[in-house]
Amino acid sequence: MNIHDQIQQLKAERNALILAHNYQLPDVQDIADFTGDSLELARKATTIDAPVIVFCGVHFMAETAAILNPGKTVLIPDPLSGCPMADMITADQLREFKAAHPGAKVVCYVNSTAEVKAESDCCCSSGNAVNIVRHYDGQDVLFVPDQHLGSVVEEILGRKLILWPGYCPTHARISPREIQDLQAAHPGALVLAHPECPKPVRAVSDHILSTGQMCAFVQTSPAKEFIVATEEGLLHRLRLENPAKTFHRVSPFAVCPNMKRNTLEKVLFCLRDGAPAVTVPEAVAAPARHAIQQMLDWS
Repeated sequence: MNIHDQIQQLKAERNALILAHNYQLPDVQDIADFTGDSLELARKATTIDAPVIVFCGVHFMAETAAILNPGKTVLIPDPLSGCPMADMITADQLREFKAAHPGAKVVCYVNSTAEVKAESDCCCSSGNAVNIVRHYDGQDVLFVPDQHLGSVVEEILGRKLILWPGYCPTHARISPREIQDLQAAHPGALVLAHPECPKPVRAVSDHILSTGQMCAFVQTSPAKEFIVATEEGLLHRLRLENPAKTFHRVSPFAVCPNMKRNTLEKVLFCLRDGAPAVTVPEAVAAPARHAIQQMLDWS
């Protein structure tokens, strides 16, 4: 029996569901029951009947699934698959930030720890951040932790936010020169950039989209060729869903090492062992759940 068959057998025995983020390794995406971006996965997590969820992503994503599914078992293939951006702000730092700006609302990017979400008024994703902040028109907003996503919201809404200086190291490694070189080599290609990209990269891109929005855009676009400025894992899904279209990787350095920690072998082992499980204390989960649910209600 090969590893795919073993995973399917254990998944059936445990009545488990496998979720995978768009940045996962291709073979991990292929064995998932559902693949999506952070918002799509959060929405999916609220509709799951299975008692066991295997979350192939980074740790904060598995935390979100656990928060939204109290009483269910959430497994993560590699518990060391963290997120540097999420680690750029702690709950203590956020409490100090709030104290320095009394009365301000806190909008927290889902790329954050459960403890930070618990200190926030509402979460957001890269695909809905603009709409979430619109609900706080006329109010000061602390936007944590991603300064680049925050600056996209500022540009679109024409207002200032109070930004935390966090960022995604993977998207920070993408350079505008790489995009311009690809544009010269492929003059008809559209450039799709993730809002976690720094402003100079966004400035030479055609569309700023979350990974889920990129997938939807490509399916309806008449364009046949795309330069994709985000983590390279997304190209697997794009190519599967659009076999007649061409996608160019923007950079050999646009790889998240934490997303790649989850492998088929680790998926197999966590199903076999029922571990490692991700849990969130209810004292943290309850306020974090409120912030996540507020995002879902407004999305």
